Amino acid sequence: MAKKEVIKQFKVMAPGGTATPGPPLGPALGANGVNPGQFIQQFNAATADKNGRVVGCVITVYNDRSFEFEIKSSPASALLKAAAKVDKGSGTPQNLDGGKVTRDQIMEIANEKMADLNAVSVESAARMIEGTARSMGIVVEG
Repeated sequence: MAKKEVIKQFKVMAPGGTATPGPPLGPALGANGVNPGQFIQQFNAATADKNGRVVGCVITVYNDRSFEFEIKSSPASALLKAAAKVDKGSGTPQNLDGGKVTRDQIMEIANEKMADLNAVSVESAARMIEGTARSMGIVVEG
């Protein structure tokens, strides 16, 4: 049996458990040689517990058109918006308040994202999340 050769690796963001093969995901998959229907079915099964939360995914495509994918955690900005219960961050973070989160919520987000961050400790991961919150205009209390 011939060795599989990686021909492409790319990243996509999709809603967990509810992704559809329509735009924007379907055309991106098809352009990279991945069968959209097959990917969506496997992706939704793997992310059924996320139920609508946006998650990152790294897809590796092989020369025989087979593929593998790795699910990453949700982006920090999406987790912060959910914790602050806002639709979007502030357009001018230096002037306007984009919401509020507590230090405990920051620690929960840091624990959830720890595997995907390049931080040594949870405290340093929390500082990274606080920086994201600050750039979104979200105030960290506590």
